[in-house]
Amino acid sequence: MNENMNEAPSASETATKPKGWLNRTVVGAGITSALGDFCYETTTVMLPGFLAVLGLPASVLGIIEGIADAVASFTKMVSGYVADKLGHRKLLVLVGYGLTPLGQALIALATGWPLLLLGRVVSWFGKGLRGPLRDAIVIQAVTPETKGRAFGFHRAADTIGAVLGPLLGVVLLGWAQGLHWGGASGPFRLVLWVSLIPGVLAVLAFLALVRDPQHSPNPALRFFHSIRNLPARFKRYLGAVCLFGIGDFSHSLLILAATTLLTSSLGVVKAAQVAGLLYVWRNVVQVVMSYPVGAIADRVGHLPMLVGGYVLGTLTAVLTALAFWFSVDSVSLLAAIFFVAGLYVTVEEALEPTVTAEMVQTDTLVMSYGALGTVNGTAKFVSSVTVGLLWTEVSPTLGFGLAALLMAAGTLALMRVKRRQAAPDSW
Repeated sequence: MNENMNEAPSASETATKPKGWLNRTVVGAGITSALGDFCYETTTVMLPGFLAVLGLPASVLGIIEGIADAVASFTKMVSGYVADKLGHRKLLVLVGYGLTPLGQALIALATGWPLLLLGRVVSWFGKGLRGPLRDAIVIQAVTPETKGRAFGFHRAADTIGAVLGPLLGVVLLGWAQGLHWGGASGPFRLVLWVSLIPGVLAVLAFLALVRDPQHSPNPALRFFHSIRNLPARFKRYLGAVCLFGIGDFSHSLLILAATTLLTSSLGVVKAAQVAGLLYVWRNVVQVVMSYPVGAIADRVGHLPMLVGGYVLGTLTAVLTALAFWFSVDSVSLLAAIFFVAGLYVTVEEALEPTVTAEMVQTDTLVMSYGALGTVNGTAKFVSSVTVGLLWTEVSPTLGFGLAALLMAAGTLALMRVKRRQAAPDSW
């Protein structure tokens, strides 16, 4: 526990207390996240098709995405601890955003899985470094009553980049097909190189626009002591998040699923383009729904709303398993699956941080975000690797079916947390 938690706020902290939720820091973080997502979500869409033209199987994608998620998860915990101990958050966020284009460049140069893995790990290390610190900066820049709206706005802005980046990538991929290349991977590499531009702009935007609220260092902070002292209800919540996350596979596998199901009728490059557009559609759903989800959650409760999002996540896995069972190659039916996926990711990403903020003390918020990120990333590592291996060695239906069962179990565990008597809001 932070020994400084009972100290009165400094004059600078009082002076910088925001008067409204749509302030410079929230807007600046949104613009930065939009540019960052433009960069790495373009790669997320290109990666399944890129692996396909390189001749790599689904198990490789699952392992790459799983390892990258695991690296990001442990980085989130360490970054939260370092930031709380030293008090330097903005610098670490800038480094995190800077690592994303570096990782993308490595992927663009790859001819096999080792450099693909290294590039994805570098990018996801940066994502893990910046995530909890940026979220803490945003949530401390608004009032407790408006945190749902602020996070909803941030996620909407974030996802605008996740729409525009893949959309431009798909268009550029189609245009590049008409050029002369030494191999089938050429158009994919061009898109990956172009995606570096918004990644660099994200670093500049955060540097210029975001103001980090005063955050005093706590040199006496002890890592394991702080983890042990997190509230019991929050630990039960993390258990439910973990169980759900073990089934919550990377959506790169969802893109690969659409690519695989459509390849027989469209060919691999065309199928990759359509799958990319389906992912753009998923992100459009997220843009449209992020603010309404946050605003509704501010009224009805963040935890009950999150339970509903977990139900939709389970439904996504069930529908994907059924798509393989019935060999679905209908774009409209696949679009319905991506629609449900967009809804559940909207709720999950907007409300998991706000539920965390309701369960912990302000002085342990960054550490708690780190714990949340670590649990999520570790669970998704297990999920992505498991689904990818089952897909390759047995069948994709079994892989996504198992994911659905685990997500359902996590949903039930979260409902048990919801039924417990709510702890007082720490804000």
